[in-house]
Amino acid sequence: MMVGMASEETRTLTSPTVRTPAPHAARTAPGKPAAHPWRTRLLVIGIVLAALNLRPAITSLGALLEEVRDGLGMSGSVAGLLTSVPPLCFAVFGVTAPRLARRFGAGAVVCAGMVAIGAGLLIRPYAGGTAAFLAASALALMGIAVSNVLMPVIVKRWFPDRVGSMTGLYSMALALGTATAAAATVPLTGALGGNWQSGLAVWAALAVAAVLPWIPFVRGKDRERGGAGGARTEPAAPADAPALRITRSRTAWALAVFFGLQATAAYITMGWMAQIFRDAGVPAGTAGLLLAVTMVMGVPLAFVIPRLATRLPHQGPIALVLGVSGLVGYAGLYFAPAAGAWVWAVLLGIANCAFPLALTMVGMRARTGAGVAQLSAFAQSTGYLISIPGPLLVGVLYQHSGGWGLPIALMAALMIPQMAVGVLAGRPRTVEDESPTPPH
Repeated sequence: MMVGMASEETRTLTSPTVRTPAPHAARTAPGKPAAHPWRTRLLVIGIVLAALNLRPAITSLGALLEEVRDGLGMSGSVAGLLTSVPPLCFAVFGVTAPRLARRFGAGAVVCAGMVAIGAGLLIRPYAGGTAAFLAASALALMGIAVSNVLMPVIVKRWFPDRVGSMTGLYSMALALGTATAAAATVPLTGALGGNWQSGLAVWAALAVAAVLPWIPFVRGKDRERGGAGGARTEPAAPADAPALRITRSRTAWALAVFFGLQATAAYITMGWMAQIFRDAGVPAGTAGLLLAVTMVMGVPLAFVIPRLATRLPHQGPIALVLGVSGLVGYAGLYFAPAAGAWVWAVLLGIANCAFPLALTMVGMRARTGAGVAQLSAFAQSTGYLISIPGPLLVGVLYQHSGGWGLPIALMAALMIPQMAVGVLAGRPRTVEDESPTPPH
């Protein structure tokens, strides 16, 4: 698969671009140090392993939340707040990623992010109290946040002509990691003696494995600047370019709102969909399988959608198709949640694939690696802030209305603005054109 993608996505951007040199270009350009093919292959492995680690910290905890509450004596209100901690951490820590990447190099920051994930996952089950558990979770989520932001940057710099294929590859790996942790945590806990601490800590091993392929890229920033060490480990990028006035870009705002609304739908689905089915009379085990189906849908589609998006001059139609799938799925949950449960699970799984579409558009709506870094940080941090109230509001509506009618109506209503801003974000333009750098 890694070699077969070499000739794809030659029309990554839809506006005139200033392309960052690709790894194969570095081998042939005169006067530049040779880039080793094994570095590119190792980077692909590193991207896949990093993506596998971007959600297990969240979904493994959801699978064992009741056991964690009992073990730590956690109140119901604190446990409820846990559903909003991930997007809050993503928003707070994600905004720091471009600055860290400019100073240390994107590869070094992602490597440190994998270390933080592994340390947080290993420490939190044995922290001994609610406050320490939350602190260790925040450490892992910090590593996830910076890696979330920098994945599109790394793809843009190393694979400028394969943005769709590479975004699809790591989106697929991310979806696979999400679904695997949700489905395997409880069986793994049973195999490890039924101890919830072991069931959570085991996912630290995956993060440790992800550290290894990033080690050769840790000193990439020094070598970009001409330091000792031979060939560069990271393609040259305008890391010190002046910052864009990103908040003046309508495209950046559209992409941020699109990112926030799709994240809202995703967190509501992960947190509440199984309960909706159970309240409709679906057995608990089947409800869990339905949620797994919704999540697994992201594995193949996360690879297909970015490849399709990069071939289209306007990505708005894809946003519309995903939105319509969500509307039909929510209508099914409202009128016949049990009778058509499997159909609604599939449709909502399709709708949740707005996430890889958003990541792809981040890479397409900026011309340079520095622009992608700023856009990625802005869209993800702002988007995750937007997503925080959604799961909490659904819980409040469910509690006060005594049923799922109002919460489902809210979910469906949010799909309308998501489709609208998806069309705006999909227009063929770049943030550099809309948000010029400030005068020196």
